[in-house]
Amino acid sequence: MTDPRSGLLVCAKPPGPTSHTAVARVRRALAATKAGHAGTLDPFASGVLLVGLGRATRLLEYLVGHPKAYRARIRLGEERDTLDRTGRITATAPVPALTPGEIERLLHRFRGTLTQIPPVYSAVKVGGQALHRRARRGERVEPPARTVEIHRLDLITVDLPEIEVEVECSAGTYIRSLARDLGRAAGCGAVLWELERTRSGPFSLGDAVPLDEVEELGTAAWERVLPPERMVEGLPRVEVGPDEAARLAHGTAVEWAGPPHDGPVAVFGPAGELVAVGRVEEQRLRPVKVFAA
Repeated sequence: MTDPRSGLLVCAKPPGPTSHTAVARVRRALAATKAGHAGTLDPFASGVLLVGLGRATRLLEYLVGHPKAYRARIRLGEERDTLDRTGRITATAPVPALTPGEIERLLHRFRGTLTQIPPVYSAVKVGGQALHRRARRGERVEPPARTVEIHRLDLITVDLPEIEVEVECSAGTYIRSLARDLGRAAGCGAVLWELERTRSGPFSLGDAVPLDEVEELGTAAWERVLPPERMVEGLPRVEVGPDEAARLAHGTAVEWAGPPHDGPVAVFGPAGELVAVGRVEEQRLRPVKVFAA
């Protein structure tokens, strides 16, 4: 039987499984009715994977746009078709004897607002299809450029041909593309060798439960699952009385005399329970996603 409970599990994914496989393993371990994730991690990468469980999967979209933080090891001197260590080598070049100061000056060029071209082997969709599927069929694909923000890019260690950096960036930033562009700026190419996501929005590795521990705990891992309310902390919070909560729970709009809001709001009932995600439109609070039973 499946468990009807719901919430958010901050999972620490190990290198190896895809995000889809990791989510399936969590769902089986907790006997959850369903599960999904916010923010894909490549199979070779590790770290924070946000897994929504049960009815809380409907709230995952409010976590996708959060900024992320990573620790990355980058290898200079080669390029690969996937932009990481799993791909086929397409070019090699001698690595210059860069000093930490010279590397720091290179990194400075990649802080702030950037125009970035995602990897060909990525989940970015063009014409309704993921680029990686088209690339594996041998099609020639050109990923569309996108604007990203690198809020922090710090050099941690230098052990040429490898360097280790910490990155804080906007959602949608590809660290593989950052490694490629850094390598080209250095004149020798580079690929992403190791990647660990250390934070996704307000959730960090300190909040995370390792995937193997989830499987060892089984349904007892529900004790580590955060309530659905944690998934909407980034939305404006509005509170309603018992009558309005009951009507919203049945999908009916209610009158709204409070301040206007652009975009979705998290609606809470008198007992502090999450009733719905709604929108304020023309002095009416309309439920978009009803969460109350």
